[in-house]
Amino acid sequence: MEILTVNNVWMMICTGLVFFMHLGFSFLEIGLTRQKNTINILFKNIFIITVGLLLYCLVGFNLMYPGEFNGFLGFAGFGLDAPLTTEGALDLTYNEGYTYWTDFLFQGMFAATAATIVSGAVAERIKIGPFMVFVLLYVGIVYPIAGSWKWGGGFLQTLETPFYDFAGSTLVHSVGGWAALVAVYLLGSRIGKFDENGKPQAIPGHNVPLATAGVLILWLGWFGFNGGSVLSADPSLTSLTLVTTSLAAAAGGVVAFLVSTLMYKNYDLTMFLNGILGGLVGITAGADVMSPTDAILIGGIAGAIIVFGVALVDKLRLDDPVGAIAVHLICGIWGTLAVGIFGSLASGAQFVSQLIGVGAYAVFCIITSFIIIFTLKKTVGIRVSEQEEVEGLDPHEHGISAYPDFRLNEH
Repeated sequence: MEILTVNNVWMMICTGLVFFMHLGFSFLEIGLTRQKNTINILFKNIFIITVGLLLYCLVGFNLMYPGEFNGFLGFAGFGLDAPLTTEGALDLTYNEGYTYWTDFLFQGMFAATAATIVSGAVAERIKIGPFMVFVLLYVGIVYPIAGSWKWGGGFLQTLETPFYDFAGSTLVHSVGGWAALVAVYLLGSRIGKFDENGKPQAIPGHNVPLATAGVLILWLGWFGFNGGSVLSADPSLTSLTLVTTSLAAAAGGVVAFLVSTLMYKNYDLTMFLNGILGGLVGITAGADVMSPTDAILIGGIAGAIIVFGVALVDKLRLDDPVGAIAVHLICGIWGTLAVGIFGSLASGAQFVSQLIGVGAYAVFCIITSFIIIFTLKKTVGIRVSEQEEVEGLDPHEHGISAYPDFRLNEH
């Protein structure tokens, strides 16, 4: 009983840290975008976490953990139904690391994260209504089905060499990243992002200090994201996970700043910040099976990927205001494949399994997100009017300004 209590308390602390990440995402997104859209972004983030938890309670948890199923799709029923003993008390043998209720809440925080990734990528020009419909379908149905393939004991877990994703480089970050890519493609770029020759133009964020605070909050939250994925308070494994997580973040930031400085001849703080996030996403798939040196290499490579990934997204004329595609999708893929290259699981067979997992999630997420967003585009429309975009989404969709005493007349 004492061991269960210690483990469960640790898991609840980690749940709180992952919840705190939603403040980090909010700060990062509003900091890297213009002030006239601040309320809109905050509204989306609050909607995601509130509705995401309710959806995960009603259908998502039992879609993701259906028990015995065919490996592709299963459903254990609506709502939460904690296992009970024959006497009717809560069955504390549910898991040696945590209770049923803790399991639900911890996993529910992860579910909301996938949609938050999309929120940043489509910022400043998407209609709030269609975005909310997308969240309902993607968080309520798509994410838990995808999660069941690995964490729910589905077909990726039953491969001869099981696909491995410790805390979600693919299951969380790439699932959000693929949807972000599809959404950005269907939505189009912001007015003024590309000139008539297709050359990208900088649209500076209005509050880089807030963005910096957001990244530091996210780094702290990642201690819960990865540390909680140990699923117990095991001192050795938990400590190693926090060390590899932090080293990868540090290496990602340093390499991104060095590479971007060499390429662009200036010290770009936003690239530094996204490098940290890229390192965090990269280590997430294998944080528990890597040595400190492995973590530094994985994070450092992710930092370089960030710089080239952001440039690639611009070259493809895709407009991603916060760099979500480079951070969560490209670095998520890298981190997943890195499990087959570095650490205690590294092998040819493991690398093949990682490729299979990446491919399966790519196909599923691209198809489902395209169907949802394309249908919304052709029916109710997904993009605000030119006037609304120029004047800001805050006054048009919400009727208020985030900074009423310091409003700038920006276009």
